[in-house]
Amino acid sequence: MNHKLHAFTLSVLLLFFLGCTGTRPDYLGIKLEKLADCPTTPNCVSSFANPDDKEHYRSSLSYKKPLKEAYAALKGKIELTPRTKIIQENPNYIYVEFTSRLMRYVDDVEFYFDEKNKQLHFRSASRLGKSDFGVNRSRIESILKDLEI
Repeated sequence: MNHKLHAFTLSVLLLFFLGCTGTRPDYLGIKLEKLADCPTTPNCVSSFANPDDKEHYRSSLSYKKPLKEAYAALKGKIELTPRTKIIQENPNYIYVEFTSRLMRYVDDVEFYFDEKNKQLHFRSASRLGKSDFGVNRSRIESILKDLEI
């Protein structure tokens, strides 16, 4: 009996943790030279948010290097970050999933190199929940800090 209870508890916990990943959004990517808007919940940060929206907005980053070099520098920094998986790459776009250590929550993070304006834009959002306790903003700040592009 005790063995069955342990197996049941383990199964429930496994299903719970697997459920924390959520479903990959189908609205991501570059659309009309922009990334998707942030939801109204405070678990997203984007360079495309309204600058008056202090909760969601963070300015884009200018880059001076040729696109291929800037792209390689960003990708290298992303690959050094634990629990990351690059999902999609285009010549001016990277889509990455970041997974939290404990609860295995997945955040969707996009980077878009706007060649015309020489700006690196981004969007980082939690798939689940309403608050992320500033994790998405901290992640973006960490990636952009000392990024030499």
